[in-house]
Amino acid sequence: MENQSFITEFILLDFPQFHQQECLLGIFLLASYLLTLAGNTMIITVVIYNHHLHTPMYFFLWNLSCLEILITTSIVPKVLVSLLLGYKTISYPACIAQCYFFFFLGSSDFALLAVMAFDRYMAICNPLHYATVMSSQLCLWLVVGSCAAGFLATILPTILVAQLPFCHANSIDHFFCDSVALVKLACTDTSLVELASFFSSTAVLLGSFILTMMSYTYIIRTILKIPSASGRHKAFSTCSSHFIVVSLGYGSCIFMYVRPSGSDPSVNKMVSLVNTVLTPLLSPFIFTLRNQQVKDAVKAIVKQVIFSLNKYWLRSAQQYFLNILPIRTSFSVQKPPMKVDRMLKFGF
Repeated sequence: MENQSFITEFILLDFPQFHQQECLLGIFLLASYLLTLAGNTMIITVVIYNHHLHTPMYFFLWNLSCLEILITTSIVPKVLVSLLLGYKTISYPACIAQCYFFFFLGSSDFALLAVMAFDRYMAICNPLHYATVMSSQLCLWLVVGSCAAGFLATILPTILVAQLPFCHANSIDHFFCDSVALVKLACTDTSLVELASFFSSTAVLLGSFILTMMSYTYIIRTILKIPSASGRHKAFSTCSSHFIVVSLGYGSCIFMYVRPSGSDPSVNKMVSLVNTVLTPLLSPFIFTLRNQQVKDAVKAIVKQVIFSLNKYWLRSAQQYFLNILPIRTSFSVQKPPMKVDRMLKFGF
């Protein structure tokens, strides 16, 4: 080990099977990234500026949108640089930082999904105590607790990965610095790191998944007891969007990280695309299209924006015509001569 030269940067192999189509893939990811930013920013704006949406459910929703933006931003810009510009190298500190922030934000995202499931449980199963229990202070602490859980679950595996020696092999068979692909390049025994990563991912994913499923079990039992069909439909509609996002996120992550190593790298890449691109892209549209309150708020903001733009355009056009194209009349009203003016004054 003393005679080996340690590497200072890694090479991301991205998608070697699509080498000829890297430009098209980069354009697709760029469009998806811009749509993700636009959709999640729209939800954040709608929730903040619409006072009717200042409730715990939408407070958690706009925090989820913030996390979705940060998750995709921690991965996709570097992938776009690699695919469109061909710069596939990443420095050692940047690689460790990307690995940490992706798993920290992802863990916080899953913890927040469990919190949102608890919020729906309180709203449907205990509606009389909902306003008292889900206070603004408790909601804030639940969001902070979600971020703290993500930090604690990620910090130890990241420290262990950062201490690994990487000697000669510096090609990561992935499109970002995934911990599983990174550990395979270490030139030492990695059993402790793999064990810590396995227990960390298991605690985050299965722990939050169990809490979410427990909440939905009580929710479904309560909904089935509602006598009217319209009441059951209304109760289901408040949870369906959240349940779809939960299914996308948990299904792909449990498939990737809560299982033994040695799987096909190409399969891992496809599943990672679901977490980093597809889920953040679909989340705002799922929550918007299946929620009438959000749709009404979006329509109101769009109308307000269009009205403001029209008003600004009309004002700009009016100012343009006044300054550039002044109205020229074919005649001018002249002041009468002084003698005539004096005669008119005295009645002559």
